[in-house]
Amino acid sequence: MLIGLAVILSVQLTQAQSRTVSGKVSDVGGSPLPGVSVTVKGTSQGAITDAAGKFSLPAASNAVLVFSYIGYKAQEVSLGGKTSVDVALEEDAAALNEVVVVGYGAQKKSQTTGAISQVSAKQIQEMPITSLGQAMQGRVAGVDVSQSGSRPGAVPKILIRGRRSFNAGNDPLYVVDGIPLSAGYEDLNPSDIQSMEVLKDATATAIYGARGANGVVIVTTKRGAVKGKTTVSFDTYGGVSTPLDKIKLFNGPEFLEFVREAYRATNLYKDANGNPVPTGVGDPAADAKVAVLGGDPAVARGIANGTNTDWQDLLLHNGVMQNHSLGVQGGNDKTQFYISGGYFQDKGVTDGLDFTRMSLRVNIDHNINKHLKVGISSYTMYSIRNGENLNPFAMTIQQNPLARPYDDNGNIIFSPTNDALLTNPLAEIVPGAQVDQTKKYRLFNSLYAEVKILEGLKYRVNFGPDFTITRWGRFIGAATNARKGGDAQASSQNTVGFNWTLENILTYNKTFSGKHNLGVTLVHSIQKDNYETFRTDVQGVPAETQQFYNLGNASSVLGVGSSLTQWTINSYMARINYDFNDKYLLTATIRRDGSSRFGANTKYGNFPGVALGWNISNETFLKEVSWIDLLKLRVGWGVVGNQGVSPYQTQGLLTRTAYAWGTAAAFGYRPNTIGNPDLKWESSATANIGLDFSFLRGRIQGSLELYETNTTDLLLSDQLPGSIGFGSVTRNVGQTRNKGIELGFTTVNVNSPSGFKWTTDFTFSKNKEEIVSLYNGKVDDLGNRWFIGHPLNSYYDYKKVGIWQSNEADLAKSYGSEVGQIKVQDTNKDGKITADDRVLLGSDIPNFNAGFTTRFEYKGFDLSAFLFGRFGNMIVSGFHQNRNQLAGRYEQIKVDYWTPNNPTNEFPRPKSTQEFPVYNTTLIYFDGTFIKLRNINFGYTFSPRIAKKLGMESLRVYTSIQQPKIWSVYRDKYNGIDPEATITSSGNGTTSVSENIVPATSVTTFGLNIRF
Repeated sequence: MLIGLAVILSVQLTQAQSRTVSGKVSDVGGSPLPGVSVTVKGTSQGAITDAAGKFSLPAASNAVLVFSYIGYKAQEVSLGGKTSVDVALEEDAAALNEVVVVGYGAQKKSQTTGAISQVSAKQIQEMPITSLGQAMQGRVAGVDVSQSGSRPGAVPKILIRGRRSFNAGNDPLYVVDGIPLSAGYEDLNPSDIQSMEVLKDATATAIYGARGANGVVIVTTKRGAVKGKTTVSFDTYGGVSTPLDKIKLFNGPEFLEFVREAYRATNLYKDANGNPVPTGVGDPAADAKVAVLGGDPAVARGIANGTNTDWQDLLLHNGVMQNHSLGVQGGNDKTQFYISGGYFQDKGVTDGLDFTRMSLRVNIDHNINKHLKVGISSYTMYSIRNGENLNPFAMTIQQNPLARPYDDNGNIIFSPTNDALLTNPLAEIVPGAQVDQTKKYRLFNSLYAEVKILEGLKYRVNFGPDFTITRWGRFIGAATNARKGGDAQASSQNTVGFNWTLENILTYNKTFSGKHNLGVTLVHSIQKDNYETFRTDVQGVPAETQQFYNLGNASSVLGVGSSLTQWTINSYMARINYDFNDKYLLTATIRRDGSSRFGANTKYGNFPGVALGWNISNETFLKEVSWIDLLKLRVGWGVVGNQGVSPYQTQGLLTRTAYAWGTAAAFGYRPNTIGNPDLKWESSATANIGLDFSFLRGRIQGSLELYETNTTDLLLSDQLPGSIGFGSVTRNVGQTRNKGIELGFTTVNVNSPSGFKWTTDFTFSKNKEEIVSLYNGKVDDLGNRWFIGHPLNSYYDYKKVGIWQSNEADLAKSYGSEVGQIKVQDTNKDGKITADDRVLLGSDIPNFNAGFTTRFEYKGFDLSAFLFGRFGNMIVSGFHQNRNQLAGRYEQIKVDYWTPNNPTNEFPRPKSTQEFPVYNTTLIYFDGTFIKLRNINFGYTFSPRIAKKLGMESLRVYTSIQQPKIWSVYRDKYNGIDPEATITSSGNGTTSVSENIVPATSVTTFGLNIRF
């Protein structure tokens, strides 16, 4: 009987566990929803609704079903014994109602009319980053971020929709918690960022008027919460940075043959009998006659001993990177707070190069009563950067690999060879030999008070004081390449910056008749900057341990200087936002800015902007199209300004001059520049057409932008005849144009009931930059290499078409050259090479940029990868310009050079009698196209149950690999370094891959994200 009862109970239990539950899922309007995920909570059992919205699956009578669908709110239903369940899911408009910061306020994403892109805190935290620029690269269409190499503390260069100006600067404006920054953004702790909005077109940036010409990056930091619960977060990672690879140089035997070939080319490599030694053959007697080989006893010993010193290996090592951030967030309906502390350190792959940043942030918001609210955002930062202007690694590129670095006792040999210019790179990294240190202290605050005057009417006052103190110290000891045993030198420079902003903001928001929404914003803003510097340079430091800390003890003062720079901006702004029934949108803005930098006649400028938006998806004729969530068309036009000239340019400035007063030396002053009281703003007018879209309940969403920007009244130096005593005067002349297309979208590719999710992000940007006119109208300026119809930075030079081969000896001679040397294009076919044969080779502007991020999630595991590429640009390689002399004196980049046995067309034959090959500049231009695997991140988030057992709210562990791979012809074929790590010369704007950067690195980190 007991056995029978057990069987019955078992059958009943089995039936309860295997019973089939069916039903239908629809939206609130009754339309069936196919593809809805239906799962049994706590199990892996699930099903997907069919085209009619129907489903069926086995489930226990007391089970809970979970219904989830992209674009709809998830819903849980307890069966309670039922076998049939019909569910109506509510649309989740969170994505469409997401708030976007637009400057002096915020709007729902569906109501924005300007070209605005957003980077969320999740994207910022997706990979270990050291600055905000890294978070934007490849993630925001239209924003071109160039890394400045792997040197610790290096700041990426950011351009939004190309360059517009020659002299007024092209950097965007950064606004943090409502306050425009005067100093750099690199001091911020990325862990504190809640979101970043990038304002790209003039209709969006017009609210910042004179400072919005190059785009605006609005940074919003984390704040407290009203939920009443205090949350403690701890984010930490640590890792190792390793050089991706070394620069490929000639090894010992290769360098030996390279030098021999340089002397063969000039008929100086001969045996003991005076006979030329053929290519590929070495001769001891011939080596002995070469100064950099057997003529140097140290090198001769190296040849005999088979010495093959890899100087790069001696300086490069693994670096260390670590970051720790502790945050406390909480509050109630009266007071909300966010407090965080951060510590970041990056020790580079070369001794003496490191960066450390410590920060403290306190954000507090307090409701005094229902009418008055006050708050403060306070950020304190202290950083130390060592080696900003040092690069002992660069010295390893030219050092002779046949020489040895240490003597028999293990001591550094200061001069490994007889070449007085080549000292031992290891001497540069001896502690205290070279010191280049920058200490920065920064206190940035944003204080506000907000009063609710009437329903919908608010007044807010913002005050943002920003203090920056910087001390730079430089010491060069006697035992360095720069001093070569001479007296030690030291320098110290101190700068103090104080910038403050005061803003009065009045806003009014009202809804009329339930369909008319009106928003009005009025702003008065004043910003003032005060910047002081003091510098001293000395020589003859008596004790090298004093470095730059006791300059008064030095035997001589090389120079003393100080300066004060001040400027002020006074601004008025009005903006109207209107929408009808969330269908038809209007934004109109006018801003008037006055700047102390400009002349008495032109201090003020007016900058209008207007934009229209049409939410097509809200029209009746599209209401039944279920696969369209959002379709919004935007058009806009606006004008913004650029005041980026140094203060006092409108005035005639004096300079000191020396002259003889009788028999005595004296100093006086003379006019140095011509003032221009009519100097005014550069103006950039932008027309923008945008389309925002979201399809299939958010499975595909993004934006498409088309734009054209015309910048007029360029601040340029107009050349003057030398006879009047002045070379130039700054005037408003010339015009540039930028046209482009941007596309950014996100897709949800898989979202299965099993918990597997796959999403991708893609960005594409194409910008055409061109000069429209200059001071002489539509006339090229060859001296500055400015060409009408071409980008602001174009490469104009002779074009290399190969190397003169043996069968072209006579033709080479007719052009004044010889076999084995560079053959350049005779553009005008006149039988000779002159300046008229130079051509436009290319530009540093890429054809397009693209970024791609893919993410996978499955039951707590997450995996993401990020790729970024720049395509079609040209780069100038500083390595191939200054470290590719082909004279046989110095070690250099390993190149495929011409010899009688190797008739290549890549690089010319080495030649000992010329420091650089004729037309050597033709060897420095390369295809700058690259693709970088920027980051791979793999993590695991523990279940809430396990996290709770450990006393935590959540716990995630992860590992990340940054920049494990670079695909680039410049690197792979021509042994170049990072093709992205460019610098811009302050002289003519030429962009090049600097020879002073350190090798590209890959960083492997392990981290924790903990919440309590």
